[in-house]
Amino acid sequence: MKEFAVWNCAQLVTLAGPPRARSGREMRDLAIIPDGALLVRDGHVHATGTRAEIAALISPAAEIVDAGGRIVLPGFVDAHTHPVFAGTRADEFEQRAEGATYAEIAARGGGIRSTVRRTRQAPEPDLLDAARRYREWFHRGGTTTIEAKSGYGLSLESELKILRVIRQLAADGRLRYVPTFLGAHEVPDEYRGRMDDYVHLLTREMLPRVAEERLAEYCDVFCEPFVFPAGKARIILQAAQRLGFRLRMHADQFSADEGAKLAAEMGASTADHLESTGAAGLEALKAAGVQPVLLPASVYNLGSSRYPAARRMIDLGMPVVLATDFNPGSSPTTSMPMVLSLACTHMKMTPAEAITAATINAAYSLGRGDAIGSLEPGKQADFVIHDCSDYRELPYFFGREPARAVYIGGVSVFYTLDSAS
Repeated sequence: MKEFAVWNCAQLVTLAGPPRARSGREMRDLAIIPDGALLVRDGHVHATGTRAEIAALISPAAEIVDAGGRIVLPGFVDAHTHPVFAGTRADEFEQRAEGATYAEIAARGGGIRSTVRRTRQAPEPDLLDAARRYREWFHRGGTTTIEAKSGYGLSLESELKILRVIRQLAADGRLRYVPTFLGAHEVPDEYRGRMDDYVHLLTREMLPRVAEERLAEYCDVFCEPFVFPAGKARIILQAAQRLGFRLRMHADQFSADEGAKLAAEMGASTADHLESTGAAGLEALKAAGVQPVLLPASVYNLGSSRYPAARRMIDLGMPVVLATDFNPGSSPTTSMPMVLSLACTHMKMTPAEAITAATINAAYSLGRGDAIGSLEPGKQADFVIHDCSDYRELPYFFGREPARAVYIGGVSVFYTLDSAS
């Protein structure tokens, strides 16, 4: 039996509570243990409590990790990322700074399709190397699990290549990956003006092959009138359901309610973005039990001021999730602390609500809430020692990398503490 204890925690933020996603006032209850300690056995949380309580439980041979008066949280669960791609879109970032809009750049052949061209040409080892680099960035922000979408291949072989890279990344256990097939991210160049043919490729060839190789758990569709309108998106999602995929959706990023209503109709696990969702769309999502995944970093990076109505969602009792939307175009950040800050400053979520949205609620949105997202006995020991003494400092001191030690399943995957005794 491998055993160690983490103590001298200014705050042990456990998120302990009911075995479901949290909503309403529950999102403010972080179940904090001051001067807390954590006992880990065989990769799982065995007990939490005060230092004195945990000291009475450990064996003489147990290792002690001194948190140094810092806070300890569950690892962040980033429930919307696009982590495998080639190149960057720094040139488009500059163009937007000069006044070009996202839509104008896309119309000139930029946007998603420009990354698709680079990613198709990139050998699999190059994609793997780049994604390993980004993995360390996730660690530095305190993230231990990500939902990982494909979507920069848009052909059978290139989408399979991306999903196989995600499988390789997951295999070494240094970050948890939940794979999602996003072949319906955009219509590729060779199918422009032939959307029906591309939908046929998605439903008759790509989805069956991904299912056959068990490369993804979820299927996602970018549902917008100018990308995949609701009628086409429904066909893709129905085909995915028949093959056993669970559903996620890019919904209402630019237009109101069509995506949200389809997500509700299809019983999707999540509807992501929702910057433009109105009252009708929110009511539909609430009634259907679809979790909203909000992506304020993409709003910020695109220079928009239209943030999702997070306070309205919380008031409706919806179990809100926060995620980075890490991608090379609209949100090139892996920093969940930055997302927490944006949620507090621009969507008026409290720091506690933001942390709940980025941990336990995100875990349940991925079907992992029974295993990760909180520090409770029996769950995986995925936790982070952050360099602060109060959880509110995570969004308050923005633009920094607070993680000093990251553990996944009780194994250290990132460590910068001066000492452990």
